[in-house]
Order: sequence, then C-alpha cells, then structure tokens
Amino acid sequence: MDGKAAARAVDALRRGWPVRLAGSQGAMALLAVEGATDESLTRFDPAGTAPILIAGSRAATLKLANQRDAAEPEQPVLIARAPWLATPAEAMGLADPVSDLATPFKGPFEALPIALPDVAAAALDLARIAGILPAFFFGNAESPVEAVVTLDELAAYSDATRLAIAARARLPVDAAVNAEIVAFRSPEDPREHIALIVGARDSSPPVVRLHSECLTGDVLGSLKCDCGPQLHEALHAIAHAQWGVLLYLRQEGRGIGLINKLRAYELQDQGFDTVDANTRLGFAIDARDFGVAARMLGLLGIGEVRLLTNNPQKVAGLEAAGVNVVERLPLKLPANPHNARYLATKRDRTGHQL
Repeated sequence: MDGKAAARAVDALRRGWPVRLAGSQGAMALLAVEGATDESLTRFDPAGTAPILIAGSRAATLKLANQRDAAEPEQPVLIARAPWLATPAEAMGLADPVSDLATPFKGPFEALPIALPDVAAAALDLARIAGILPAFFFGNAESPVEAVVTLDELAAYSDATRLAIAARARLPVDAAVNAEIVAFRSPEDPREHIALIVGARDSSPPVVRLHSECLTGDVLGSLKCDCGPQLHEALHAIAHAQWGVLLYLRQEGRGIGLINKLRAYELQDQGFDTVDANTRLGFAIDARDFGVAARMLGLLGIGEVRLLTNNPQKVAGLEAAGVNVVERLPLKLPANPHNARYLATKRDRTGHQL
C-alpha cells in the first residue's frame, strides 16, 4: 500500500476540487468549503442538499455540543443544509470562526447522524494534511470527483516509516562550523524534514532539539511566539555540547499549516489564547507527529537522546516511538510584551515546564 492516491487527493483539495474518500463500509464525496465556488458546488451538489461536515470542537462553538450527535468535541459533526447555507460564502461563515464576532448570530442548526463515522473522521484529518479548514460539503458516493482515496491509502501517506534520507552535505553555520545537514523525504509527502548534526559524534547521547517549522518566527522574526529565539538558542546549546542534532520538522503551526496558523493569529487578536484559537478552528491543540522525529533519529542511528525541550509531550512522543530520552534539558528564554500571554498559555494549558 502506498500513498500516491492520498497525495493526489491532498493536491485536489488544495485546488478546490472534490475527492472521494472510501472506508470499509462505504464511500462519501467531499468538497472543501474553503475551496468551493458557486459553479463547483452546483456541479458537485445540483440539488443543493449536501450537508456540511465540521469538527466537533467547531460545533461546540456553534452550541451544538449538547446534541447527541455532537456530544464529543473531537468527533466529526454533520450539519443539515439550511436555506441560508446555500452558497460557498454562506458555508464559509459557518466553517471559519474568524468572522464570528462580526456575525455572532448563526443557526439554527440540526446535527445529523453520520452513516460513515470512520470516513468522516478521516476527512477532518485529510483537511489538516492539506492545510485547509476542516469543513466539507458531504456528498454521496456518486458525486463527481477528481481523486479517490481509501482510508488505508491515507494512512500510508502519513506513515513516518516511509521517510528516508535523500541527501546530506557539510554545512558550517553561525553557531558551529563543524556541522552536517541531512535531508529526509517520503515518496509522496512533498515536505522535506532536516537534521543538522553538530560536533564530533561519539558514544554519548546527543543533545537533540525538535524544532517545528515557524516561518513567521524563524524567518521574519515574529514577536508573537518564541520560535525564532528558541531555534537560535538551541543551536548554540547544541554547539556547546559534545555533539548534538537539531531536527527541523515541517509541521508549521503545530501541524495545522501556515494558512490555518495565520487564522489562529486572527483569533488571538480577537482575545482567544493559542489553545482556544486552534480548537475554534476545528483542530487539535497540537496536531504534530513526533513519530517523524523518531524515524529521523533512527535513520541517523540514534537511539537515546538528551532532549532540549520544555514540552513533556515531545518526551512522551519520542519514547512512545522507541527513542530513549535519558534527560530533559530546559530551554529558558525571556518573554516579551507580545508573547508573554502565549508563553503563559503554554505553561498553564499545555504543560510546558522549565
């Protein structure tokens, strides 16, 4: 089983094209609300009756959590199509919480039973992989589509064991001239993960930092987070150790993608913290896969590490994937006026500790 079909489905969704997702009990067609146009929706659903699938956490914001079919916030929820949800623009108002304060009165809504819960749950994960909002017009198995993918093929696409070393080269960097860069990729996923090996390798456990990509912080110097300073501090801490490895993981926005991260920023500007912003969008608090990091370490022949992190979930994620974390090393950095609340939220709501 490979992930080629899933790669085609991801590409189709990002282009606004419908796909069919098939499980063991049946299949359903999906048209992303975010990418739909009046014309594409008419072709997909000429009767105008396709219900809308959203995440349970988004449904909770819409006051659907007290209904039987929306009682679990992390589960998918199917909403009956109403006359005022006729167009993609109207459906986008349902899917995107950024406009909630401007248009606070939505509904009434009717939650429908989901005939294919495994397909519906996988659809939400497919949206995250594609970097789009987790909201779809949910068509029947006969609706016209541009790509077809099964649940097994979707799982193969996300299988970290398919990751392999693609290239490596010497790379002197500002923190340490004695460094080597190693690039990893899988056959279908276009994201390329990077390891920077610093210092002279010996038998001791290396100091390792798992750093998730943050374009705004790492490249543009954003003050809203601490990612850029953490990256540079980690590189210098690794350089001062006997040897170590920086793993640069292409999991922007804790796994939800750049566009959705910027939507979360909009919600933060409205007063929501980083946790609530993610869940209001319909995503998990942290959707990263630390099994990717474990696979990279395995390919480098590293089985135990001294992990440079304030996040206990990284320790648990590596150990669950078979990497022995012999020591957790805290990463201490000062706050600034723009990220103080963000850092406090990480401490108080996601368990980060120094």
